[in-house]
Amino acid sequence: MSPETTAASRSTDAHIADTHDLIRVQGARENNLKDVSVEIPKRRLTVFTGVSGSGKSSLVFGTIAAESQRMINETYSAFLQGFMPNQARPDVDLLEGLTTAIIVDQERMGANSRSTVGTATDVNAMLRIIFSRLGSPHIGSPQAFSFNVASISGSGAVAFEKGGKTVKERRSFNVLGGQCPRCEGMGTVNDIDLTQLFDDSKSLHEGALTIPGYTADGWGVKIFTGSGFVDPDKAIRDYTEQELEDFLYKEPVKVKVGDINMTYEGLIPKVQKAFLSKDREAMQPHIRAFVDRAVTFTTCPECDGTRLAEPARTSKINGISIADACRMQISDLAKWVRDLNEPSMTPLLDALRDTLDSFVEIGLGYLALERPAGTLSGGEAQRTKMIRHLGSSLTDVTYVFDEPTIGLHPHDIERMNKLLLQLRDKGNTVLVVEHKPEMIAIADRVVDLGPGAGNAGGTICFEGTIEGLRASDTLTGRHLDDKATLKDAVRKPTGSLEIRGATANNLQQVDVDIPLGVLAVVTGVAGSGKSSLVHGSIPAGAGVVSIDQGAIKGSRRSNPATYTGLLEPIRKAFAKANGVKPALFSANSEGACPNCNGAGVIYTDLGVMASVASPCEVCEGKRFQAEVLEYTFGGRNIAEVLAMSVTEAEAFFATGEAKTPAAHAILDRLADVGLGYISLGQPLNTLSGGERQRLKLATNMAEKGTIYVLDEPTTGLHLADVENLLGLLDRLVDSGKSVIVVEHHQAVMAHADWIIDIGPGAGHDGGKVVFEGTPADLVAQRKTLTGQHLAAYVGA
Repeated sequence: MSPETTAASRSTDAHIADTHDLIRVQGARENNLKDVSVEIPKRRLTVFTGVSGSGKSSLVFGTIAAESQRMINETYSAFLQGFMPNQARPDVDLLEGLTTAIIVDQERMGANSRSTVGTATDVNAMLRIIFSRLGSPHIGSPQAFSFNVASISGSGAVAFEKGGKTVKERRSFNVLGGQCPRCEGMGTVNDIDLTQLFDDSKSLHEGALTIPGYTADGWGVKIFTGSGFVDPDKAIRDYTEQELEDFLYKEPVKVKVGDINMTYEGLIPKVQKAFLSKDREAMQPHIRAFVDRAVTFTTCPECDGTRLAEPARTSKINGISIADACRMQISDLAKWVRDLNEPSMTPLLDALRDTLDSFVEIGLGYLALERPAGTLSGGEAQRTKMIRHLGSSLTDVTYVFDEPTIGLHPHDIERMNKLLLQLRDKGNTVLVVEHKPEMIAIADRVVDLGPGAGNAGGTICFEGTIEGLRASDTLTGRHLDDKATLKDAVRKPTGSLEIRGATANNLQQVDVDIPLGVLAVVTGVAGSGKSSLVHGSIPAGAGVVSIDQGAIKGSRRSNPATYTGLLEPIRKAFAKANGVKPALFSANSEGACPNCNGAGVIYTDLGVMASVASPCEVCEGKRFQAEVLEYTFGGRNIAEVLAMSVTEAEAFFATGEAKTPAAHAILDRLADVGLGYISLGQPLNTLSGGERQRLKLATNMAEKGTIYVLDEPTTGLHLADVENLLGLLDRLVDSGKSVIVVEHHQAVMAHADWIIDIGPGAGHDGGKVVFEGTPADLVAQRKTLTGQHLAAYVGA
């Protein structure tokens, strides 16, 4: 049969089901998208590019992935949907050809202090079963190895019907859990400094309590004053022994305060529940400052920080306990598990080996299972979430990634590229939001959004191949092949910061001098010890401003004006000009519209369906009372000022009757980091990851300091924005500051005056200084992984 005949017969055999090979989006208007229509090929790798804030995440996460997840949730019963997050339908005319979406985003792992790498990835659950079967001595079921299960026992009479008669029997029960009784499975014990909780020379009515939120007229204090257990008019130092015991330690008991039934509890357990059961990183800054003042944390002396009770620590397999296994570096643990040979447990051991091998394959072999999940960086958290999908047999799934190269050295990016291509080659659709040219290079298709950010973005500038993008005249296309060159001359240090014998995490007695008065870059593969050196060894305090990767918390009530402190001088200026209180000019305080409480929208809860947000009819979404909007400053009311972009506001507060130097200084910094287009009142939860990172950078730059420590400031930045960032770093150094940057971006490395390379590998294979010197020397020697990649980048 001729090839023509074969092709003809094949075309007549084509099934209509095989024609659905595109995801079609028509008329997408989420956030700043302007009626975007695009066709995305299935079973291919598509990369979405564009400046930070151009609408990439709105299209990929807010439209395609959100609708896929919403439709999957709708397949469950209304009862089950009641337990799931409610999702509104994205603002889009048509979405066709969607498949199940698995989202792997940058959100930090839950900052629950009981969550570890092991519990978050189910590895701990598998290890507990293995130890309950193979551990010697045998101590009990898997929960006997869980630090989240406490041991309890009890006995008593039970009554039940039997043969028409009521029979009473005595029963007892015993649950053996693995939780350390001293620290309750937290690994640390705390000591509370009572002098930070109250002033014992005052009475409760005089405001003795100094805990945040405990005001003299608030319910936190009223329950003590109205309980009858203590005298509210007596100084705390004059309490009797019984009063002091009831005030500090009393067990929960029902009391009547006025006409209200309430539960009274001693101050110490109250503080422990309210503050100490939460992860420190998830706290608001003023609460964190209070906890740091009032509480000292030390490793639990009974379990040595393993969180486990003695029976769980003494049951071993081949001399290794579950506590030892969780402390091992994962790459070492994988070798140990490979040597276990127990035919009766083959399926479980195989699953555990696959999971641990995935950790190593994805470049996280340096972690330990006991590492608290809240301490993982954004990139580490994202890769940890990938682990459960790597060995999956599912095909025709849409995987959605948000900048998977964050926190990755160029060497690690090569490994990540291989993993994404493996997912695609299994027959999956892979959608990636990304800025790094190394990852854009592997795309089957590129969709470039822009041309600008915020209102200046939201349209598709280009879609096609990487060669087409290069030839296009878009911002991404023009900057795609940007190569920073090594400096002809580097600055001379004005001094040095000496670090001696650093041992934080995996550092191996590191001695290094970080030069001051220059741009110093600390680099190395992921997990080599860069952050441990910079954050763990540079003494915080006088003159050091540290800007880490921590995500900024932002609700729909916070905006750039409130987050940066900009609203404070603006409120004061309005109040002074109009002779009224500053609180009137806050939508979270006295000036709020009474109908929507200053939110600008009314939320209607529809049970299992998504909540509906409709603009407030009273204030028309302006958030303030009508009388507040009658007060003006420089001819504008407060709502009009909050609607301004940073660039407009910068000009407005610079001269004339509206001149406000304090506000202008903050706006200058926001413009410096490239946020001139965002409006002052835009809710923080609508900002992209890169925009939040730069907002944090602008806010921290206000702090007085001579040494700035920046952890991956290029996160979320487009290639064009990296140039602006380098200009900003240069201005900081030229103004007499010392700038130390932990960074993988080769443009930043090439621009440095001095490079410190940590390695050679990750975890216990790293932790040493493998190079220190100028970028030119690093490139010339090419002895380290960083040197080889940087040499290739600058074309040396």
